[in-house]
Amino acid sequence: MYSAKVLKHFYHPQNMGKLKNPDSQSKVGNPVCGDLMSVYLKIKKNKIADIKFETLGCPAAIATSSVMTAMAKGRTLQQAKKISFNMIAEKLGGLPKIKLHCSHLAVEALQKAIKNYEQPKK
Repeated sequence: MYSAKVLKHFYHPQNMGKLKNPDSQSKVGNPVCGDLMSVYLKIKKNKIADIKFETLGCPAAIATSSVMTAMAKGRTLQQAKKISFNMIAEKLGGLPKIKLHCSHLAVEALQKAIKNYEQPKK
């Protein structure tokens, strides 16, 4: 059973959509459950000025994407790198054990987008 916070973020996700001309983006997936997450970042002065996500998955996958973006928005890249799957699950009032992988996927998507931004451009 999902918490009220999970259902709130599932029915009314924050930051859902695609950013036009993002400074960085990432796409991750879980082959076992089939969830797919894309994250788009706009960076200004080493801070996440804007962040959006597109997630194809279960209510937990959408809720963890929503919470992750809300937590990352406005933070420096260093602060955003410290967001953990436990922090996301806690913000959601917990996740069923079988759905904890969704919070891992949200963190992976954020970390990959940051890493893509920080890599030297060729």
